[in-house]
Amino acid sequence: PGPNEASISARAHCIQTHRETAAMMFRVASVAFAASFAGAAGDSPVGKVLQLMSDLSAKILKEGEDAQKVYSEFAEWCEERSKQLSFEIKTGDGEVADLKATIAKAESDVSSLEARLEKLASELSTDEADLKAAMHIRETEQAAFAASEKELSETVDTLQRAISIIEREMRKGGSAMLQLKNAAGLVQAMNALVHASAISTADARKITALVQSGGEDVGAPAGAVYESHSDNMVDTLTGLMEEAEEQLDAARKKETADTHAFEMLQQSLKDEIKYGQKEIDEAKAGIAGAGATKAKAEGDLGMTSKELAADVKSLGDLHHECMTKAEDFEAE
Repeated sequence: PGPNEASISARAHCIQTHRETAAMMFRVASVAFAASFAGAAGDSPVGKVLQLMSDLSAKILKEGEDAQKVYSEFAEWCEERSKQLSFEIKTGDGEVADLKATIAKAESDVSSLEARLEKLASELSTDEADLKAAMHIRETEQAAFAASEKELSETVDTLQRAISIIEREMRKGGSAMLQLKNAAGLVQAMNALVHASAISTADARKITALVQSGGEDVGAPAGAVYESHSDNMVDTLTGLMEEAEEQLDAARKKETADTHAFEMLQQSLKDEIKYGQKEIDEAKAGIAGAGATKAKAEGDLGMTSKELAADVKSLGDLHHECMTKAEDFEAE
């Protein structure tokens, strides 16, 4: 029991003991007084006085017993009420402590989640920037490959046509073939084929440029360069075509590898972005949940603290009321 409860109980017990002792002494005195006049006649004046005193004594004792009963009931109520309020105060103190702990944890959770959210947002921004950059690089690579593939494919086609035309003219042995054999170099040979309408001017220029880039001295006389101008030219063009085909195959293989590498990187970044967004959503939900928990706990704390203060005041008022009535009863 608390100090108020103990003092009320002790005071009530003390008063009850004192009143019971006084009542007992009063009964003994009354009996002794009555016995001393036991021989007096009932109708005599003395007898009437004794009867009157006996009735008064019984009345006083009865009033004392009634008053004691009323006070005993009041003291018991004071004790029970004090116990109840003390228990409510103890419970309220525990609830206040729990609510304060809940608020502190919610604040800590919000702070931690906000820091994590900031980190996740930064990581997500980096992943999105990396994906955008990777896509830009891939688009640039695809454009370069497409241009290279187009150029190499056209080169192979041009060389294939030229070889086919020369071989056909070799088999025919016509005027174009005669001009080709008499040509002093590649330029004259290409001009001869153009004049014979065997190939187009554009193809002739492209083939000439290809041979020149390959290092052949196109302005030199045929002499030792060509045992047979036409056979030597076919071999040269075939070599250039095979080189172009190798370059085209290498470019396509590289494009396939680059595409695969990009797709792997793209999928990885997309997975990271998706997972990062999921973590961001969870962090935001956690912040909202912790905020709601804090708000509810603060509301409950305000109400509980108010009730606790009321219980503390009630206990103080109860103690004052009970002690005052105990003093008044003791003084009667």
